[in-house]
Amino acid sequence: MKLLLLPLAVGVATATPLAIMADSFIKRGVPSSINYSQMVLYGGFELAYNLTGDEKYASWYRGQIDALVQNDGTIKDWDYEKYSLDNYRMGNNLLYWYEKTGESKYKSAASIIRQQINRHPRTPTGGFWHRDPVYPNQMWLDGIFMADSFYAKWTSKFDNENTTAWDDIALQYDNIEAHTRNPKTGLMVHGYDESKVAVWADPVTGAAPLVWDRAVGWYFLSLLEVIPVWPQTHPARKRLIDYFTTLATALKKTQDTSGGWWLIMDEQYVGDEKNYIESSGSAMFTYGFLKGVRLGLLDRGQYLAPAQKGYDLLVNKFVVEKDDGTVDWEGTVEVGSLSSDASYEVSSRETIPLHNFYGDDQKTNLL
Repeated sequence: MKLLLLPLAVGVATATPLAIMADSFIKRGVPSSINYSQMVLYGGFELAYNLTGDEKYASWYRGQIDALVQNDGTIKDWDYEKYSLDNYRMGNNLLYWYEKTGESKYKSAASIIRQQINRHPRTPTGGFWHRDPVYPNQMWLDGIFMADSFYAKWTSKFDNENTTAWDDIALQYDNIEAHTRNPKTGLMVHGYDESKVAVWADPVTGAAPLVWDRAVGWYFLSLLEVIPVWPQTHPARKRLIDYFTTLATALKKTQDTSGGWWLIMDEQYVGDEKNYIESSGSAMFTYGFLKGVRLGLLDRGQYLAPAQKGYDLLVNKFVVEKDDGTVDWEGTVEVGSLSSDASYEVSSRETIPLHNFYGDDQKTNLL
């Protein structure tokens, strides 16, 4: 799956780097699209605006959204017959603008996505397919981030007494935990196939074979998005907190001495010549530690130092200043998918040029 730039959101520690990154995107331009890559980027603009108060960030961001949302509250070119969790991430951005402006068109557009969730195909146990018809009966960590954060925010704002909805959201997390979590390491593989027919699926568990850092990052951040809006009295709240803290413990243990995390986190591949310290996952884990501390979910004494080490690596190794005053972000894998056999060997043959933290620019693997 492609990522435009999640690490923009890591700049919460100081306004200046965040502003420079936001300015770089404004200067270069970003195609208006419902793609989750753009929507995650726009979340960074929310942070830039909150930190600086500079209206240019809100104005640019709103222009990007208004290019997609019609005056009647419909979404330009929205396909009501396409069921892809990736497209539901946009709901969070629509709710942001509804809260900020009170304009009904944003809520109406968000309701289209909420209704699409109601119709979305499910596994026999009730989990959302990652995409129909491409990935039937498959749940990916990525999909939790794309759909369930919005599902929870919508329910919190407009349907908070709907216990059935909260139970349904909790089911998505419970399913992914039951099938992808390794109880020994605390880490989670990329996804699972409930029907166990995918070429990569474990014949017993249906689980994918590898721990991909950015998929784990998506899931880690989703927990930080749903826990704050989760009803205090709902029994799943404690489980969700446990899911988050258990994963944080595993991530702290697997942090590299450099401060980052490996693209493929399975122990047998750490240090392999085809593997590398990957910047987007490292950014998400760093951000997760910092926000977890701020929310009181993680102990400051245990997690602040690892977060600072991760942040220092991100800023010093992966942010590259350009002659025109803009900045680039390097060291991120472009795509990760379960569309092949998902093995380390096959995935390492799919290459693109990326900056490698441990050496010069070279071709590195997509997973």
